[in-house]
Amino acid sequence: MKKSSKIMNKEARKRRIRKRISGTAECPRLSVFSSNQHISGQIIDDKNGKTLVSASDAEKGAKKQKETKTETAKSIGLLIAQKAKDKKIKKVVFDRNGKLYHGRVKAFADGAREGGLKF
Repeated sequence: MKKSSKIMNKEARKRRIRKRISGTAECPRLSVFSSNQHISGQIIDDKNGKTLVSASDAEKGAKKQKETKTETAKSIGLLIAQKAKDKKIKKVVFDRNGKLYHGRVKAFADGAREGGLKF
């Protein structure tokens, strides 16, 4: 099955971004993924190939009932920042994963910054 041009363009953007962005143990990569229904984030050490911290709205109790998707994204950003703080991670590199920095991706980043992550 042939991929649509929209998917191919997103994958090209993702490759361009990942060429320049890489996470280390001192400054890991904060990657955000959003689908139509859910949003999740991971803090990744690319040198060792390990996920250090992850958070998702699919986790039990992470999503509140009457929240919009943007509000949920912000709360997940706060949650991942809190988990990172517990693991003594303060500085990260933000990876928007080929998405535009706007809407839920921006809300996620703002929540992570409010929680204390620097990027």
